[in-house]
Amino acid sequence: MSRYFTEEHEWIEVEGDTATVGITDYAQGQLGDIVFVELPEVGITVEKGQEAAVVESVKAASDVYSPIGGTVIEGNGALEEDPALVNSDAEGDGWFFKLTIADPGELAGLMDEAAYVAFVDKL
Repeated sequence: MSRYFTEEHEWIEVEGDTATVGITDYAQGQLGDIVFVELPEVGITVEKGQEAAVVESVKAASDVYSPIGGTVIEGNGALEEDPALVNSDAEGDGWFFKLTIADPGELAGLMDEAAYVAFVDKL
């Protein structure tokens, strides 16, 4: 599995032609206590950089963008019951959605973990 990151603080983990998307631990820390998550509908096609989900905290609402294009195949239903999973495990059980990858070449523009850590350190 390979994990990549965006400047908008999403992570994407790739396994074969499927990718899992969520927000980073840094992002959830900036948002504060997560109180609501709106997931994309299964079956919709999203493009790279398109708004795919919404996360709301006690501080603000924020869009979650798709790091690459593809078709949504699953939403994390556990977040509807317990949105605070994003706070407790943002880069694990707090994932948002899974998609089938339309163009693996779009991964080339994303950061690896070392580059993302360096990016966050400059903020």
